[in-house]
Amino acid sequence: MKAVGIIVEYNPFHNGHLYHAQQAKQATNADIVIAVMSGNFLQRGEPAFIDKWHRAKMALASSVDIVFELPYAFATANAPSFASGAIRLLDAALCHSFCFGSEDGNIKPFYNTLSLIEQAGNSYEDLIKNATKRGLSYPQALNEAYSEVLTGQENEGTFVDLSKPNNILGFHYIEAAKQLQSSIEAVTVRRIIAQYHDEAIEGNSIASATGIRKSFFEAETLNVVSDFIPTSTANTLREWEKNNHTFGSWQQFYSQLRFIILREGPKKISDIADITEGIENLLYRAALSHDTFDGFMRQVKSKRYTWTRIQRMLTHIYTGFTYDLRKQIHEPSYLRLLGMTSAGRQYLNEHKKRLKLPLVSKAAAFSDVSLTMDIRASDLYALGLNTASPLIGSDYTTSPIILK
Repeated sequence: MKAVGIIVEYNPFHNGHLYHAQQAKQATNADIVIAVMSGNFLQRGEPAFIDKWHRAKMALASSVDIVFELPYAFATANAPSFASGAIRLLDAALCHSFCFGSEDGNIKPFYNTLSLIEQAGNSYEDLIKNATKRGLSYPQALNEAYSEVLTGQENEGTFVDLSKPNNILGFHYIEAAKQLQSSIEAVTVRRIIAQYHDEAIEGNSIASATGIRKSFFEAETLNVVSDFIPTSTANTLREWEKNNHTFGSWQQFYSQLRFIILREGPKKISDIADITEGIENLLYRAALSHDTFDGFMRQVKSKRYTWTRIQRMLTHIYTGFTYDLRKQIHEPSYLRLLGMTSAGRQYLNEHKKRLKLPLVSKAAAFSDVSLTMDIRASDLYALGLNTASPLIGSDYTTSPIILK
């Protein structure tokens, strides 16, 4: 059996994700689709809309055959580390290929761009450092450095536009696969209708996950997003709402985050991963001053610190992910199985002895600092929801989902 890998968050799973999974399988002539999915905290530094088990269930009901969890240390990291962790897992799972959605929709410009940046070498890195010293955010610095390297090329259309979020991630996926010296083949499909940050538009069948969440939180009813999600997703979301009465967001988690910041104080916060340049003092003052998350963020955000970068800091503060912990986690060390279909089960039975990392289906049966961090993040996510549903300890009590 041949597998194509995809890297996802499914926050929540929607019609665009269904299209991606189907196109990935078709474009690579794969027998199954393997998804590496973020856990309960995401790459943009946010609590997930619903927990990883329910998001895995959505995926398995809609064209995905195996779901592995991307460990917390990589799921909440910047784009290069996020991509590196995910590609390593897909390679370890023996995927023949991986497929990502992009604004470009053509794989060749990604490889052209990778070659161009490799040729630029240290000068490219120097451009980034100089831009950040001038006060630009890291994404702005990357874009400026890339524009500088691109200047003077005979045909700029042969290179990918790295100002687009999905193109950026796609570039880092390809870069990670090359650094790993993996034989895994890269394929891309063009994102259709809705882009990463687009809002949900009435009359369309596809909207971004960001747009879907925004529409839901504004209307406070799942009915407003039903056109954009498969029926199986709608059923899972209604099941979640019935049992938990709330959905994950920083607005929901802020009171506990604020408590942690005020209790720990700037000195202890400075030990947290991604906290730099004395920003712990600003975070502390903002927590003292604001009883809402939006108010807190308006005081902290600046040209130097993007909303996403600050949210990643807050995620690490909330979960207690320190610089010392990060130093102990160099690369993924296991394949954490969240669920599979019967076809996925057949694939694992055929390939289990050849997998490049241990397959973990029971948390209690495997000891690892990264897995311990994943379990802590899951429990703190459940605590932040403040629900009567017994979600704390779910990593030990929940078996991988098997969808027949």
